[in-house]
Amino acid sequence: MHGVATTNKRQRIAAYGVCRDGDGRLLLARASPALNLQGRWFLPGGGVQHGESPPDSLRREIEEESGLIVELGPLLEVLTLPDGTSLHTVRLVYQVDSWDGTLRPESDGTTDAVGWFSSGELAEMPLARYARDVVERLL
Repeated sequence: MHGVATTNKRQRIAAYGVCRDGDGRLLLARASPALNLQGRWFLPGGGVQHGESPPDSLRREIEEESGLIVELGPLLEVLTLPDGTSLHTVRLVYQVDSWDGTLRPESDGTTDAVGWFSSGELAEMPLARYARDVVERLL
């Protein structure tokens, strides 16, 4: 790419889950003040750590953010979103086939709330851009 210094270019790989409860509501997490997306809601998940597989990363992230243990289904979508000239984000979106546990918010992390939301509620919520795209296309 022309015009972008090599030392400033970064790529982030992340995995997120589409998880629904028995009433068809979607699980979302809210970005804490630690993130520049503070107050926006997104699909549970996050960055894939070095040496970690995307499914393992997603299971870890969902447990951290919500307390739920999940079984993953198929890969639903791959989103590539350049967040500007220096960060290119690749988001892998998986279906969550089943979950177990008691929903609870993350403590001292990148999220500060978690909950189940109906399609009517989603329309009124401040969603992260990628989450809005997923909701509009897949749900």
